Amino acid sequence: MARGAAAERGGGLLRQLGVGTATALVVSNMIGTGIFTTTGFLAGDLGDPYLVLLIWVVGAISALAGAFCYAELGVNYPSSGGEYVYLTHAYGPAWGFMTGWVSYFAGFSAPIAANALALSDYLGYFFPALKQENAQIALGSVIRVGWAQLVAGLVILLLTALNIFGVQRAARFQNVFTALKLTVIVSFILLGLTVGNGSWDHFSQTAVRTSTTPLAYQFAVSLFFIYLSYSGWNAATYVAEELRKPERTLPLALTAGTLLVAALYILLNIVFIYSMPLEQMKGVLAIGALSASHLFGPQVAGFYGALMAISLIATLNAMVTIGPRVYYAMAKNRAFLASAAKVDPRWHTPVNAIVAQAVAALLMTLTPFVSLIMFIGFTLNVFAGLAVASLFVFRRKPGWRKLGVVSFAYPLVPVVFLVICVWTLVMGLRIQPYVSLAALGMVAVGALVYKFRVQPGA
Repeated sequence: MARGAAAERGGGLLRQLGVGTATALVVSNMIGTGIFTTTGFLAGDLGDPYLVLLIWVVGAISALAGAFCYAELGVNYPSSGGEYVYLTHAYGPAWGFMTGWVSYFAGFSAPIAANALALSDYLGYFFPALKQENAQIALGSVIRVGWAQLVAGLVILLLTALNIFGVQRAARFQNVFTALKLTVIVSFILLGLTVGNGSWDHFSQTAVRTSTTPLAYQFAVSLFFIYLSYSGWNAATYVAEELRKPERTLPLALTAGTLLVAALYILLNIVFIYSMPLEQMKGVLAIGALSASHLFGPQVAGFYGALMAISLIATLNAMVTIGPRVYYAMAKNRAFLASAAKVDPRWHTPVNAIVAQAVAALLMTLTPFVSLIMFIGFTLNVFAGLAVASLFVFRRKPGWRKLGVVSFAYPLVPVVFLVICVWTLVMGLRIQPYVSLAALGMVAVGALVYKFRVQPGA
């Protein structure tokens, strides 16, 4: 209570978010672009219904292992910033800066852009001009400009404004839209499997693969799509400084949110395959709308397409809320632009950090969707792996609080996460060298920025 009063008098962040909101942030941050867009690409890459389901199970195992490890990290370091806090304490301020640098571009701004573009594509069911494929200006495979980008930009600006005027407003908005999102998904699953016009025979029908990459290698590379879909299991750690009783709230929110989302993802993919053969979904971005059309007919499909578009707003709002807290935490330690540490005395929000994120996200809406996904997946995988690996450093320190779920058969949980992480990265460098090198180039630029502009004494 005194902590909250002191924060309020000092214009800082307040501990005012409970388990429900923290879990809602995790769920909303996870359920977004990936599950609503990925299966169509997996259909062409893998060509087998059971491999499509298996890759979602592997992703769930990895996400849950990561969530357990982050829960232990968050309990010991209950400060806003997530990986920035953990890597700074484990490896030093340079690595803390690097993860914040990556979060600014690949952790939040790029996913915000991708989610906003996906929302526009779902609205394209009603207004075809809003589909990304109908962009009016296309400069090779680098830039797209059209109505999709305009709509995506407007949504980003509206949610940015909402988050500027107080975290409680954003939290209430988050809880309502998360409830709507879960209602849409659960009803889609139940109605699709009970009254939908589908067939279980689709599970025995393979598709002609669109990828010439050997299947084992392609499975690893396709995990980048899955990684994006599951990313967000660490969402509550980014607002740890605003959580009530973080030692209890963080483990509950991370575990409950991840388990719930994993179950929904696997069930949703069962419904997608039940609704149509894999061959018919290859390369389709708005896979939910197409599945609804097969299950219920075009009129009901339009209804579900609209609801899925609206539910993406919850994901967008979660990211717009969380990202600036990372830059805020960095700036407080002089590892980011100093203005990002300023908290508005009236609204108690890091306004400058929120606006800086919006600018980057708006620019990234001009990037083609698939390129965004691969870039995000590769980059985030690197730093999540470093954060989980930091447990091997911290657990040697006296007084470290160990969670039972991580201690069970230790080091099994972090090793499972790291094995999947390293396998995916190695295959990514081999099969997608240009995207991988672009991600590594961004990291290298961040290292130079730290050395010449941020490092103490530079």
